[in-house]
Amino acid sequence: MTPEFVVQILREALMTAFWLSAPLLLLGFAAGIVMSLLQIVTSIQDSAFSAVPRLLVFFGALILAMPWMLQKITSYTVVTFGDLSRYAR
Repeated sequence: MTPEFVVQILREALMTAFWLSAPLLLLGFAAGIVMSLLQIVTSIQDSAFSAVPRLLVFFGALILAMPWMLQKITSYTVVTFGDLSRYAR
């Protein structure tokens, strides 16, 4: 196994992890910005006021994105382990 091949495997793993986490992180970030703006406008400084809606958005997005995430991770696993002979060289 050449160093370039190892780098390619690691790159594919990291890109898969990035694409799986990106939608959830972006939605959590957007919910945090909206809640911060709402706190600024209403002058409410309660930490639970911003944490609970962000968690609800995150978990809702996780539930909605779960089929897509499972499909992506399954296809990555099938491609990675589908041809084990290429790792034995």
